[in-house]
Amino acid sequence: MILKKAYNMFFKLKNELTLAISTSGHGGMEAVMCNLLEPGDKVLITVNGIWGERASLMASRYGAQVCRIEAPLGSNFSLQEIEDALIKHQPSLLFVVQGESSTGVYQPIEGIGRICHKYNCLLAVDTVASLGGVPFYADRWEVDVVYSGSQKVLGAPPGLAPISFNKKAQQRIFSRKTPVKVFYWDMTILGDYWACFGNPRVYHHTISSTLLYGLREGLALIAEEGLENVINRHRMCALRLHNGLRDLGLEFLVEKESARLPTVNTIKVPTDVDWKTVTSYAMKYYFLEISGGLGPTVNKVFRIGLMGYNATNDKVDFALKILKEALEYARENKSSKL
Repeated sequence: MILKKAYNMFFKLKNELTLAISTSGHGGMEAVMCNLLEPGDKVLITVNGIWGERASLMASRYGAQVCRIEAPLGSNFSLQEIEDALIKHQPSLLFVVQGESSTGVYQPIEGIGRICHKYNCLLAVDTVASLGGVPFYADRWEVDVVYSGSQKVLGAPPGLAPISFNKKAQQRIFSRKTPVKVFYWDMTILGDYWACFGNPRVYHHTISSTLLYGLREGLALIAEEGLENVINRHRMCALRLHNGLRDLGLEFLVEKESARLPTVNTIKVPTDVDWKTVTSYAMKYYFLEISGGLGPTVNKVFRIGLMGYNATNDKVDFALKILKEALEYARENKSSKL
């Protein structure tokens, strides 16, 4: 019950079907698709990175008709683009990623829910890489389903995915013509497992108690600092990082500043360096992980994460110092191997 109240606080909602499922954030995506989609249902998916691609694959495996709206690499979607796609395709579900970690793109959510409901469509939002790092107001923004991951800004070990369905989404699940395809993700049972519906608890599976303790502690630390303070800390650290990257002469993949995700920052790999040399140097000599690209950004960018306890000024300065040193090393040793 304490965890449920905490999730509702962080998601800014008041849903009864709010719980954590035994999985990574990826499993949250799977739970959305298998609970809300039946064979023949039409789903519209925004694709501007790997997670939109993954969602498309998942939805198709459940027999849904998958429609896509795509944005150029490093860009997000306007409300008009989304509304035009809703009018064209008339889906029963729209899937949007708030923080696309493969490209470092931030997608504003406000206004999308209102448009979806105008066309009798539910809105599902992935907040795995964004929750706690940027504002999110599920009820105010009319979000029907939202999920996240325990290991990002929440600062807990990986393995749990907080997820919440509002009344409209819950009604969709309980009025299905076919059973939920995957027993493990079936919210009609998991809801009673978590005592969401006021019924006696039922056994479903054995969840990891240690992961629950870890998540509870992560949520407690955020509550102690204050969610708004945590969001502001991530914003200020991202600005500090961006200023330092500019001083190093580096370019952002996401050109539009308002479309940059503060928790995952993508920097174009300079043409005169090998990105693997840079990341290997940082790891070998400083145990600092600077990631390469993911999905459509492979070999194109560096990714620097500022999430949870890593979003501090000293961590930002440390990363900038090592990145500068690693770039210098890569330029001096183009043909050498570590």
